[in-house]
Amino acid sequence: MTGALHTGLILFSFVVVCESEPTHAGPDRVGESHGKSRLVHLTSHWAFQLANDSLAFSSADRFCRGQFSSLATLEQSEDQEGVLELLRQNGHHSPIWVRDPSKAASGAVALSKQYVQFSALSFPKKSREGFARVNMSFPTLSSVSVCVRVQWNPEWNEVSTIFSYAAPVFTNEFQLRGQVDVQGRILLALIIHGKHLPYKASFPNDGAWHHICVTWLRSSGHWAIYVDGDRKDMGSATDSSRNIHGDGIFILGQDQDSFGGNFTEPFFGNITDLNVWNMSLETRHIHALNACSPIIPEVLFSWNLAYLSSHPMVKEVQVLLFCPAVHQQMELQGCRTLLGWSDQLPLFGLTDCSDPLLFICRSRRERYLKMKQMADSQNSQPTTFMNHLMKLSNKTQAVLGQQLSGLGSLAEASALLDISVQALEDTQQEGLQPTDMVSIIQLLSLAADVPAQPLTEVTNHSRDMVQELSQHFISVAASVISEDNALKWQAIKEVVNGPMDVVKSIDRMVTSLSTRLMAETDHLIIHRPNIKVEVQQQRLQEGSRGFSFCGPETEKHTKLDCISVPHQKIQDLRNNGFLKLTLVNTWYGSLWPLFNPEENITMVPTVTDGSQRYLGTVLGSSVISTTVMGDNQPVSTAVRFQLQHRVQNPTGTVYDPVCAFWDFDLTPEAGGWWNTKGCDVVSKQYGYTVCSCNHTTNFALLLQVYEAQRSPENEKALQVLTFIGCGVSLCGLLFTFILFITVGIPKSDRTTVHKNLIVALGIAELLLMCSDWASANEAACFVVTALLHLFFMASFSWMLVEGLLLWSKVVSVNISEDRRMKLYYIIGWGLPVLIVGVTLTVSVDEYKADDHCWLNVKTDTIWAFVGPVIFVLAVNIVVLCRVVMVTVSSARRRTKMLSPSSASKMQTFDLTWAVTRPVLILLPVLGLTWLCGVLVHLSVVVAYIFIALNALQGLYIFFVYAVYNSEVRNAIKRIKEKRKALSFTNCSQPTSFLPSQRAPITSWGRSPPTPSSPETSETSGPPSSTYTSLVIKNESFRKESFVSFSIKPASGNQVVQLTGFKPSGTTLKSLDAGLQSSRVGLSSNERSKVNIIDPTGKVN
Repeated sequence: MTGALHTGLILFSFVVVCESEPTHAGPDRVGESHGKSRLVHLTSHWAFQLANDSLAFSSADRFCRGQFSSLATLEQSEDQEGVLELLRQNGHHSPIWVRDPSKAASGAVALSKQYVQFSALSFPKKSREGFARVNMSFPTLSSVSVCVRVQWNPEWNEVSTIFSYAAPVFTNEFQLRGQVDVQGRILLALIIHGKHLPYKASFPNDGAWHHICVTWLRSSGHWAIYVDGDRKDMGSATDSSRNIHGDGIFILGQDQDSFGGNFTEPFFGNITDLNVWNMSLETRHIHALNACSPIIPEVLFSWNLAYLSSHPMVKEVQVLLFCPAVHQQMELQGCRTLLGWSDQLPLFGLTDCSDPLLFICRSRRERYLKMKQMADSQNSQPTTFMNHLMKLSNKTQAVLGQQLSGLGSLAEASALLDISVQALEDTQQEGLQPTDMVSIIQLLSLAADVPAQPLTEVTNHSRDMVQELSQHFISVAASVISEDNALKWQAIKEVVNGPMDVVKSIDRMVTSLSTRLMAETDHLIIHRPNIKVEVQQQRLQEGSRGFSFCGPETEKHTKLDCISVPHQKIQDLRNNGFLKLTLVNTWYGSLWPLFNPEENITMVPTVTDGSQRYLGTVLGSSVISTTVMGDNQPVSTAVRFQLQHRVQNPTGTVYDPVCAFWDFDLTPEAGGWWNTKGCDVVSKQYGYTVCSCNHTTNFALLLQVYEAQRSPENEKALQVLTFIGCGVSLCGLLFTFILFITVGIPKSDRTTVHKNLIVALGIAELLLMCSDWASANEAACFVVTALLHLFFMASFSWMLVEGLLLWSKVVSVNISEDRRMKLYYIIGWGLPVLIVGVTLTVSVDEYKADDHCWLNVKTDTIWAFVGPVIFVLAVNIVVLCRVVMVTVSSARRRTKMLSPSSASKMQTFDLTWAVTRPVLILLPVLGLTWLCGVLVHLSVVVAYIFIALNALQGLYIFFVYAVYNSEVRNAIKRIKEKRKALSFTNCSQPTSFLPSQRAPITSWGRSPPTPSSPETSETSGPPSSTYTSLVIKNESFRKESFVSFSIKPASGNQVVQLTGFKPSGTTLKSLDAGLQSSRVGLSSNERSKVNIIDPTGKVN
């Protein structure tokens, strides 16, 4: 009947806890039994419960956890006031257990702390050359022990050498190395005779001092590593054929790649108390040394800075170390207690953790009141499940008043779970009520904390009992987290943190019992409708396979939920010296409906292009977990898992999966929360997602929910419009560039900047049109993404240059044109190359989006484009405003020059045009149309406007900077005039003299001056003047004709006057056209101004 008694005791414990209503005036007695009571005191936020049952510290901690509370810490003023008032009104003055918040788990700490000052060597992180050498000659050693105190620099994560001993004939004779693992621990490994032993011994990377000892004995090959007095690793697989060579060099803080030199793998931190013995110390010696006992004999080297020579970067420092043995005091272990009060402040002490003391549990006020309400309801009207359980236990009324002290053995837990399973089966039709669920969750938490039996005492009966307990435990847990209880979980959310409390209990139970469960088998499966547990075990050897685990097969989902440990990680554990590996895998298929979908999981939403609106994040998959134990010790390793999407997509919504895990240390008061640190999405497929994480725990998929802002029809239309617009824009840019090259526009910095902008923007739009075709190939898509990033950045850089150039025209800038253009080229091409190069270097793995050829908008990579674009647009807006101000000012001055009557009429028009004209002209080259991109997420209409403005940017540039550009039009006009002049000269050449009908020849000739010529007489000047006669011979006519000019050099400005006479058969207009072209044919030895004077005296 013992099991029945404990059944009633456990399941009704929370009823006894909350039996009476407390008041705010002070504590109230909530239960009486055998003269004992428990008191409760409520504050504005917390409920403090004093249990008069004296328990050991670990039992008290488990009891509070079973009551959905924790041991009081007294760190906050409200905690201190609540506990003080509770103890004062109860008249209690004895020590009570309290929790130390500085410790993750309430572990033992030294009871008596005695400090001694040591001289230490500091190896700073700013130099990798620091070392210290022991100045003594070492003999040949058949055994050796080295002890040292180390303070590791927490910021250093690479492999470091604490000490190395090298002999002239062999460098890696004896060495101690350390490295940081993924859990933040310092792992230690020995090298003996060149053989690297595994990294297994460890200590926390907490910045504190740690005592490390290593021993080796040749006769047996035995070695050991001790940390803080405890043996952390040992073995015997070393070369015992020879001693450690003598006459070696002992170096602190560096690895010797050659004898006494070529230092590598430096140590950063502090080192002191180095001692060396030519013997293998025993465990009792190590304990004494850890306590700073000076009684160890036969020391080979004792710590003394006078016998050390060090690098100049290594400095001597003074440190205080804890050494209880200095005063011959026994080191005691203790847990934190509240001893009393001094001036309203708590006085803390340390007591042996096994001593039974009273304790105070602290819980949230709302939780306590809800538990009391449930207890009152259960007392007044027990549920069907409780009535049936009372019937099975048969002794419930006799034990209701007893205080709970936890389950003392596996037998008690097994009997309790057995009866619970029977009650659940018998009341399956009625189902569980919220109060029943709270009791069962308490039961599971207590059963998971039952101390396991030592493995040496395991019998066949105990193994069968462990198997049965595990089966019943999973059955009870499965009934609680059943999908049918989703609404009931919402009813108890003020009391229980959530379904992950059950998951935590299962993890604790299976992990603690795994050694007993696998005593006679290497594979165990426990399967219930919504829980599957699998335990695998294997000996690690060369070629050991990887581990994998999958959830049950279902007809609804073709792809299974699976998790695996990669083969390489298994080999890494083997290489680190682990011999046996045990994996505990669990699948939970019904947890996701138990999380309230209305309670959004707070996460940073993914950035989108405006096509979607973020709604929230929900749990969207089963939960799968794995725990890895190497040689029965938990180890962390990378895993890979695949989970199905369990949430259906409503119409108009889109889900984006995120790989996450449940972090119990995150917001511990709430039982933990989802975390994504160390987890990444490997691939997204239809209906499932593949993830990888660098640690082991409980994993799931979080689905970020988005509302589609655009219909598929709109998306297709926008895509087609983008392609067509880019094609039209590309043609406009191409025609503009051809005109700039062919029509002979005078070279200037403005046209050079225009050409570079056209090239960059044209290539970018061409790549954008081809990006859809490249998306099928991963490598090609990555290259296109990088090129798109480069050329769009170059486009905006040249838009910035356009703005800077315009500013230099509006505001006087004292920079030469050559220097200015060099700066422009650096900004236009150098800056984009730099931005793209740095982005690829920093985030090459997160550079490209998953489903198209563009930057990844889900990471910070997108800011490598958005950031510079926003800067360019901001600068160009300032430039445009300045240009408008200058234009308006000029328009006002022109208006004032008009007559008063017309000024009033023209003022409004001029000012409007002064503002509109520069805006229209400068919009395409300054890129200000991209401002619409910031507002794309507001409406699909804005998306259409954005695509229309930017896709037609090239066509706009063609019309504004080519068709209506005065320089381009003047250049085309000059070309037309040249062609007219050529046609005039061609028509005066006789056909018989033409070498070819397609190549008429115009000849130019020079004749000496003749006084009788009409040209000379017409333009006679002073006798001293010289004349040159220029004769134009046009042979395109049948009758040869000449047009002759007298060329008279004038003084001063070197004006050459050509006086022409109209020949028969020609018109003056044709002559003028020919003379216009004749300017080009004149000798360029002198820069002369040519005035063409017709017979009427008009100068042309």
